[in-house]
Amino acid sequence: MNFIDFSDVKITGGFWKQKQDMIKNTTLMAVYNRFSETHRFDALKCDWKEKGEYEAHIFWDSDVAKWIEGAAYILSERRDAELERLIDEAVDNIADNADENGYFNSYYLTTRQDERFTHRSDHELYCLGHLIEAAVAYNEATGKDKLLKAMCRYADYVEKVFRTEQSAAFLTPGHPELELALVKLYKHTGEKRYLELSKFFIDKHGDNDKEKGISVYPGMFELSYNQDEVPIRERSTVEGHSVRALYLLSGAADIAAVYKDKALESACRRCFDNAVNKRMYITGGVGSTHIGETFTIDYHLPNRTAYAETCAAIALAMYSRRMQQFGNDSAFADTVERAVYNGVLSGISMDGKSFFYENPLAVDPDFNNVNPATKEKERYPITERLEVFGCSCCPPNIIRFLASISGYIYSFDDDTLYIDQYIDSVTQKEDFHIRQTTCYPADGKVKIQCNCDKKYLALRIPQWCDSFKLNKDYEINNGYAFIKNPGNTELEIIMDMPVKLVASNRRVHENAGKIAVMRGPVVYCAEAADNGKDIISAVIPKGAEFSLADTEFMLPALKVKAMRPKSESKLYYTAGNDYEQFDMKLIPYYAFANRGTSEMTVWINRGF
Repeated sequence: MNFIDFSDVKITGGFWKQKQDMIKNTTLMAVYNRFSETHRFDALKCDWKEKGEYEAHIFWDSDVAKWIEGAAYILSERRDAELERLIDEAVDNIADNADENGYFNSYYLTTRQDERFTHRSDHELYCLGHLIEAAVAYNEATGKDKLLKAMCRYADYVEKVFRTEQSAAFLTPGHPELELALVKLYKHTGEKRYLELSKFFIDKHGDNDKEKGISVYPGMFELSYNQDEVPIRERSTVEGHSVRALYLLSGAADIAAVYKDKALESACRRCFDNAVNKRMYITGGVGSTHIGETFTIDYHLPNRTAYAETCAAIALAMYSRRMQQFGNDSAFADTVERAVYNGVLSGISMDGKSFFYENPLAVDPDFNNVNPATKEKERYPITERLEVFGCSCCPPNIIRFLASISGYIYSFDDDTLYIDQYIDSVTQKEDFHIRQTTCYPADGKVKIQCNCDKKYLALRIPQWCDSFKLNKDYEINNGYAFIKNPGNTELEIIMDMPVKLVASNRRVHENAGKIAVMRGPVVYCAEAADNGKDIISAVIPKGAEFSLADTEFMLPALKVKAMRPKSESKLYYTAGNDYEQFDMKLIPYYAFANRGTSEMTVWINRGF
């Protein structure tokens, strides 16, 4: 399976054109300014002294790298001299301050020169991975190769230290990311050594370092925190730090696809099944606890304390897309869609300037400080987005992901062109030209102008879609509608998009007796800003009818006649006729917390 690269697809209108314009016109420089104020760019100069104004951090290079990568994707559409000047300034500092081996890390080069590659927990290889991705993106966008050459030199040094000499204090990255970046570097340069180095790390992970300090954060976490308890090919579940786990599996999927490694592919499939069917929130968020930012156990999906890091939703989308390399099953693209419209977009404000690191499925600010008499407090996610975090991995990750989301729309093999996502867009290759015109996900109508020499054109029928109309004959296979010999034609698919009430597996105890509300791929939530306090006590009656209403949040709101307990002064009272009707309003989950701190819930009591 091949993917049509984002640079060969232009998003032309609709929902995602607005989001990409926001990233380009607002978010990109908002993040740059915050990173400048917090000295992330200054750190690249490697001139910090002990009594200086700031000290570099172990992961700052990765923050900058993701910003450069996102900026490069924007530049690929239109060159911008001032933006390139900012990037070139950062590139000069990176390349010019690398040591004689090509090694660059703004933290170690200024603070702990003699300790490089001795602390597996310290993100050196993670930062390199993101710098490689930035270098590839910038070279593709502009043709400039200074960063690319510097990162190739650095990767050569890592190959020498880790694979040839094995002289580092550990054998595999503490925070996976380099594995998938090396595959990208190989595909860009054609240098097979980078592919082999990635495979080396994948092969060794979970089956190495027994005598070389395998533990990351020793004394704090189990081996599974860093996916070290078993080799990847023996893995059946997603464990540990959710972003690390999914970046590692993304790299493993890439290696399995290139080498046609069936054992590795099978492990990736098992882990995908476990993640999506037992450990994923309805929003596409993953990671159930702030303790280690980790997966926990099957069906443990608490709502108020959900960690569901924005980067983890992005990582799930990346992993799901890579799983399509093994053959298009709509479950993979369905998961991309779920994560993107919900768990990813909730990570950024509607104005594009502030962000959530964590994305809970319920918020109750009145009960966030229930320990006034103790120093130790119970922990809940923050209730309003911030412009920058101490650990600011999510803001630039959103930039690079949304700026390149057009790379998730189309794929193809020898016989078939697949439309994996419904996004207003156009793409043209030698043997096909496709234009989609749609307001999706505001409605389910998509017009497709097709000029295709492939034997089949395949349209994904989303998991949420129970009924659709297509103006051509088709056959369903693996969740796609296959149209034979599409040629030069105009297609129209109309997917019915009613409001659906979704229940959880009964093992998800926190959601017992509750339903979530979805319309198309979009999860909805109720906020006190629209519905008054104690929204958690509301009930949606059986058979309730929903209507659409306008919002400022791009997609329609939903309205429904719901029930809630009457106000009562007593703490306890005899149950009876104590419910009243009210007009409930629900908004897209991604838009919660854009009107100040407010109660919010995704899961709502179900009337029987």
